[in-house]
Amino acid sequence: MASLQTSSLIFSSSSSCPSKNRINAALQLPELPKLFKTQTRKVVERLNFQAVDGSTNTIPLQKIDNNNNNVFTIPELAESFNLSSTSKATAQFYAILEAVADRVEMHSNMGEQRNNWNTLLLNSINMITLTASSMAGVAAVTTGGAGMSLLALKLSSTLLFSAATGMLLVMNKIQPSQLAEEQRNAARLFRQLQKKIETLLALRAPNQQDVKDAMEKVLALDKAYPLPLLGAMIEKFPKTFEPAVWWPQNQFQKRNESYQTTTEKNNGWSEELGAEMREILEVVKAKDTEDYERLGNLALKINKTLAIAGPLLTGIAALSSPFVGHGSLAAVAAVTAGSLATAVNAFEHGGQVGMVIEMYRNSAGFFKLMENSIEATLEESNVEKRENGELFRMKVALELGRSFPQLKDIAARSASSRIDGTPIDEFASKLF
Repeated sequence: MASLQTSSLIFSSSSSCPSKNRINAALQLPELPKLFKTQTRKVVERLNFQAVDGSTNTIPLQKIDNNNNNVFTIPELAESFNLSSTSKATAQFYAILEAVADRVEMHSNMGEQRNNWNTLLLNSINMITLTASSMAGVAAVTTGGAGMSLLALKLSSTLLFSAATGMLLVMNKIQPSQLAEEQRNAARLFRQLQKKIETLLALRAPNQQDVKDAMEKVLALDKAYPLPLLGAMIEKFPKTFEPAVWWPQNQFQKRNESYQTTTEKNNGWSEELGAEMREILEVVKAKDTEDYERLGNLALKINKTLAIAGPLLTGIAALSSPFVGHGSLAAVAAVTAGSLATAVNAFEHGGQVGMVIEMYRNSAGFFKLMENSIEATLEESNVEKRENGELFRMKVALELGRSFPQLKDIAARSASSRIDGTPIDEFASKLF
């Protein structure tokens, strides 16, 4: 135990008080270890500097020293504090983190705005279509004594049907419900990237490769989920359904290089774990990815049909409205087509078929990303360059919503089904 040293601290009263009122107090303080005092002195010497006058951009700094005067410039001072490229990479990483947080806010706000577009346009178009249908029906029963009233009803009905047709063409082209889902997915993925950056900063200091990878991920997300509509909007009616891709194409070629070797034997990998991951990969390909691509193609065909039917019906009603009163067929066509257009529009945009397509597109992209991740990991022959096996297995289990025993069970059933020649009847994912 360190020895205790008695230090006398003398507190005196004011000068007006007699000297006999002087108060003596003593406190016992532990003697500081010699090593601690040496380190403290060094830290104080490093920080004990003052700025001197200078007219250039770099302000010279002078260290206070009793023996000699040494003048340090800012680069020399930075070197003494070990401000190397590591701190520069950290500063760049924090700049990327701020940009990602800003994008989360932007995409969230844009998603709310475009969801409002869907609601407002849907209600407006349906009200216009129903009003026009009612006018056409009233015009059909108007007698010949009200010629001007009949003309006004036919003209108003025609104009409203024409306006509904134009608005439907625009709405079906941009698919507001799908736009809103795109922005929701973008906000979620940017938030996920933000958490990954924060986790890396908490675990270790980033390097320049980490900065480059983060930049590529941000730019890939910007390309996958653009904010503007004109010139950059994702095609809403492609020829074939394709999964969303929001990761850099070279992500998995670079990824294995970033992992460092560990003291754990075989870096947590074994032949059994490798076989288990291969079976999980086969199940994901055969069941989950294929099913979402099938559902995505089906929803895309339905949406194309509805997007054509809505404006076509309102167009027929607009062409039939001027001839209401000259025969029963024109009135029937106008009223029936207007009513059907309202039902079609309500099913397409009220049911948010575009949002369903984007949900399938994102889900298929999720499984595509998992496939690429597992394939790239297993293709790396040197297990020391892979991600730790147990950590990788835990990530796969969490992404699929399964426990370790469930993951092992689904892999075993996949292997047995391949031997028997019967397809497995269960999906890999339990989340969606």
